Amino acid sequence: MEIYNIEGMIKVGIVGASGYTGLELIRILSKHPEIKISILTSERYANSSVSSIFPSLLGWVDMKYKDFLPEEIIDKSDLIFTALPHKKAMSIIPIFLKSGKRVIDMSADYRIKDPHIYERWYSNIHTSPELLNSAVYGLPEIYRAEIKSAKLVANPGCYPTSVILAMAPLIKTDLIYNDSIIVDSKSGISGAGRSPDLAFQFAECNENVRAYSISVHRHIPEIEQELSILSGEDIKVSFTPHLIPMTRGLLSTIYVNLREIPMEGYLLERYKEFYKYEPFVRLMEEGRSADTHNVTTSNYCDIGINVDVRTKRVVLTSAIDNLVKGASGQAVQNMNILYGFREDMGLECPGIFP
Repeated sequence: MEIYNIEGMIKVGIVGASGYTGLELIRILSKHPEIKISILTSERYANSSVSSIFPSLLGWVDMKYKDFLPEEIIDKSDLIFTALPHKKAMSIIPIFLKSGKRVIDMSADYRIKDPHIYERWYSNIHTSPELLNSAVYGLPEIYRAEIKSAKLVANPGCYPTSVILAMAPLIKTDLIYNDSIIVDSKSGISGAGRSPDLAFQFAECNENVRAYSISVHRHIPEIEQELSILSGEDIKVSFTPHLIPMTRGLLSTIYVNLREIPMEGYLLERYKEFYKYEPFVRLMEEGRSADTHNVTTSNYCDIGINVDVRTKRVVLTSAIDNLVKGASGQAVQNMNILYGFREDMGLECPGIFP
């Protein structure tokens, strides 16, 4: 393990630390035994104490938010998490990398390898396309070896995490038709971020479930890119996300047509073999489906596998906490891999139930 300061701890800075993903990073890292949070930035709350904005951290984090000053962040950090909106991260990450710092980016700015595809889906010119090929997609279950030596980790989106993990063992087989994948996903309201918006107010969301961004959601190219890499052929998916009236949690239900009906138990055994060394993937037994309640506040992804013999389909369910395995927990998992820590360090907890 590399040692960066006299205390023997890795100094971590978080840029954009007052949104939900930034808050979740602070919560997880505040109890990490090998990490020292060295600087937190927030444009909105600069010079305010963290615990005055988030009283849940009272007694855990005695720091004030700072203005964004790249030189100060570089000086105080070994590793930098960027928890900024899409399009903003790419303006500062090259500065951090040029200074020799490692970066884990929570935005979508470095997830898509083709800058033209990024520009089409995000309606923005990519200002540092030269970094796209060296950025490692931060899904540990697939890219662990590449993450170990990465300078820039592109932390995956929440929906793609749930879908790719559910599909990875299956997409490599000849059991399915790859041209008819349908994904129906539902996420809690925290997935929309912390900025005020009428669409996410209580009266708009309570007792209401609605689909949004049908066929045009920005996570589609990310899902298709990674499934295409895994399968070795061009994959297209029909993806429909839904907003549901709960704070956190994400469930994806995935429908895939089968070429043939496998023997009973075959798919479950294949998944168990594929994920046998993965600490954060849990497989449901035959006949059970995944649900969000059992992964709340944890870094687990629960996967259920059900074969519908009548329609000749496999129906997959994949549940994560959108703020943990879908964002900040996975980022910490990536950090642990980068520095050779035990992969579950700082993340060792079951979901909260009920």
